[in-house]
Amino acid sequence: MSEATASVAPQNAVVRTWQRASKIDPRYLIAFLITLVLVAGQLRYHLLGGYDRLVIALGVCMATEALLSWFDRGKVVNLLSAYISGISLTLLIKPQGGALWPFVIGGFIAIASKYVLRYRENHLWNPTNFAIAALLLAAPDRISVLSHQFGNDVTTNLVIWIFGLIIAARVGVLHITLTYVISFLLLNTARATLLGQPVVPEIAPITGPMYQLFVFFMITDPRTVVRGRRKQIVVAVLIAVAETLIRFAADEGWSLPIGVTAAPAFYALATIGPIAKLLDLRRAKRPATT
Repeated sequence: MSEATASVAPQNAVVRTWQRASKIDPRYLIAFLITLVLVAGQLRYHLLGGYDRLVIALGVCMATEALLSWFDRGKVVNLLSAYISGISLTLLIKPQGGALWPFVIGGFIAIASKYVLRYRENHLWNPTNFAIAALLLAAPDRISVLSHQFGNDVTTNLVIWIFGLIIAARVGVLHITLTYVISFLLLNTARATLLGQPVVPEIAPITGPMYQLFVFFMITDPRTVVRGRRKQIVVAVLIAVAETLIRFAADEGWSLPIGVTAAPAFYALATIGPIAKLLDLRRAKRPATT
């Protein structure tokens, strides 16, 4: 075999693998990624805090999806979305005292929001984002969100980021993830410089588990992003700007709800995302389907 033939063979294998992956329903790839985050976090750091949380969150999300979809559409829809929401809530919600009620209420709110808060048959909020934002506003003294529980293990984070970027590229939302990450780094560097604070502590959280879930599952949710690459990039920048403004306001001692300052990225998305989606749907010639 010639050197040219040998070099072409691996390339062809990579191309064939990518083509086969392109035929897979994107929802299964996203479900694989969220499962990877769950398994890595639990095996390495015992992140769940109890398997009962996982069972309850998944059970409530999937049961609510099944019941509401049957009532709304006359059939039970694919439950992968509910599966992703259940795992996301399990990873992100950290209640005090080992309480389980946040997973029950959070799971119900997340899925119900898709069927209640709609415009032209489209839901406007990412389900997990909406549920956590609501819980933090309602009970900020009883609930917190995932922050640094993954530690600083480079290997674990590297594996998740590699798979996350590959899957984001396959699903066609990589530009959203990269736009937000770059905007986050630039804006928080500017914020730290303006306030005379060290830059590294202000940008380091982007590598953590909360932001992994945020950039791969929330701001890239295919059901709630606007249509058009250019508009998606603009919205990602606006979300990063809104988050930076919330952080800056907290730095300046402004009176903000505890939940907002605890998870500024979530509230930035919960504010900018639905407005952008609503405007996008209003400008559309035809109602988009979910």
